[in-house]
Amino acid sequence: MSISKFASPWWLVFALVVVALAVTYLYAQRRRRRHLLRFSNLELLESVAPQQPGRLRHVPIALILVGLLLFTVALAGPTKDKKVPRNRATVILVIDVSLSMESTDVKPSRLEAAQEAGKAFADGLTPGINLGLVTFAGTASVLVSPTPNRNETKSAIDQIKLSERTATGEGIFTALQSIQTLGAVLGGGEEPPPARIVLLSDGKQTVPESPDDPRGGYTAAREAKNQNVPISTISFGTSYGTVDIPNESGGSERVPVPVDDPSLREIANLSGGQFFTASSLEELTKVYDTLEEQIGYETTRGDASRPWLILGVVLTTAGLATALVYRQRLP
Repeated sequence: MSISKFASPWWLVFALVVVALAVTYLYAQRRRRRHLLRFSNLELLESVAPQQPGRLRHVPIALILVGLLLFTVALAGPTKDKKVPRNRATVILVIDVSLSMESTDVKPSRLEAAQEAGKAFADGLTPGINLGLVTFAGTASVLVSPTPNRNETKSAIDQIKLSERTATGEGIFTALQSIQTLGAVLGGGEEPPPARIVLLSDGKQTVPESPDDPRGGYTAAREAKNQNVPISTISFGTSYGTVDIPNESGGSERVPVPVDDPSLREIANLSGGQFFTASSLEELTKVYDTLEEQIGYETTRGDASRPWLILGVVLTTAGLATALVYRQRLP
């Protein structure tokens, strides 16, 4: 029975009444004992007074007083934080589909691992969340507009195709536009529904060259901050990843494609989101599990008086029952 705050703390003053009752009871017991000791002839006292109960006679009143204290706490309206599933929230999963995702430093490949974990992420989100899917390479595309239908997202993830270049900013701007469109459709409130972008990428932005360009990743992250849409970035892969790129002679050239943690961390910081790293399918799954917990639920303050009421009723009833059974009268 944990509590953090009281809705009506002034009811706790009633505890002083309970304390006063306890003091009055103790005083009455002492006074009763003094009256009994006035009999100088103990044999006569035993003959005219019934046998006095032992210390167990105090049990009923003790139970009732404790029950009253519990009722007092319940009346004060104890509250505690509770996790409840979010409703009307929007999440856009933004996945990098540049050629570097072919790298096999993550088994079976970066892309296949990202697909598997992405589908598990879709299944794990609470039903009240609208999930959308955006992919980006040289340009960005909305594959699934935000919807509670997880099958659409999972089917689109299976159909992902790789392409050249990496335009991280375009992926973020496209996700923001998708969020705005859904907010306009839903309406019904003074503020748009809460939204989050989950961005998975493995490499450095190549289009445009500077992330501070008007269409760059950092600029997009600042705009996300302005729109109150935090970006959770996931740097997926290792520092030793490579891919084979076809060359003009008809062969292929092995090119290193290390992950770019600094830029993804900065995007998360600029947007007010969090930065994660994952170098295996297992690690990526754990990251998504963490995000599901953060995104899928919100903490609200709720009533916590019921346990106090239940225990108060139990103890008070036990006190009255004990008094009737043990002493054949109420205390």
